[in-house]
Amino acid sequence: MKDFLTLDKQLCFAVYETAGEFTKLYASVLKHFGLTYPQYLVLLALWEQDSMTMKELGRKLGLGTGTLTPMISRMQDNGWLHKERSIEDERKVFVTLSDKAYEEQPTITKRVAEEIHLCQISLTEYAELMERLNELRGKLTDRTIG
Repeated sequence: MKDFLTLDKQLCFAVYETAGEFTKLYASVLKHFGLTYPQYLVLLALWEQDSMTMKELGRKLGLGTGTLTPMISRMQDNGWLHKERSIEDERKVFVTLSDKAYEEQPTITKRVAEEIHLCQISLTEYAELMERLNELRGKLTDRTIG
């Protein structure tokens, strides 16, 4: 039991350290494009489904409006997307990708794939890691207290 209490045996620390390394990897790639990692996640979400409301985007990314709103404003200022208030319901603000976002998508995607490839993670290993992490996230989300 004593071994379990050491830092190097803590799953939470391993995940934390791994997340930090991923952040560094993505930051090095995205710096060239003037993007942060969270901004890249916004692009990924909108590349999947363009033109969604701020609320939908926040829900998809797990970000609150206090974090998302200034990020979206910076991305708009840098030409990555557009914000437009709904005519039918002024409370809704739609976020839509710009031409720049679509034009840069292949280059950004290629650079990210090249960095992942340098980590020597095979497609099979990548899929297995995704499956295990999604299972772990589900278990953490579904836990009951009491």
